[in-house]
Amino acid sequence: MPCLTAETPANASAHRWLMASDLPLGSLPSAVACARGHVAAMCWEWRLASLRDDATLIVSELATNAVRASSALDGRPPVWLRLLSDRADLLIEVWDMSPYAPVIASPDSDALSGRGLLLVAGIARQWGWHRAGNCKCVWAMLAT
Repeated sequence: MPCLTAETPANASAHRWLMASDLPLGSLPSAVACARGHVAAMCWEWRLASLRDDATLIVSELATNAVRASSALDGRPPVWLRLLSDRADLLIEVWDMSPYAPVIASPDSDALSGRGLLLVAGIARQWGWHRAGNCKCVWAMLAT
């Protein structure tokens, strides 16, 4: 998985992550459902059921953006989902190879899309993004 690095959000670097899961996904529309299912399964396995609904909504938005961005690139490079937890916090990272930074849109009230990062910002305790080489990571942190 060439994009995944040890980098995490600045305030998360002090965490001692007890659990980790990485899932490569094709840049296909079906990848979003796979990402949601994986997050739901990990929340159950890691006994973080209270975070399942918020985590699946967040990963749905982040994976949709990553798949859309990757689909526009030559060769349709994959996206990667990484989950980290210390049983108190859940860090969701979605990686892609798009050179473009994520942007919170200001959609019209009748727009059918464009609210994904607004939802993430409203649900997550924190969210952000960073670059690592030729990859971009958009992340969100949830707390139990």
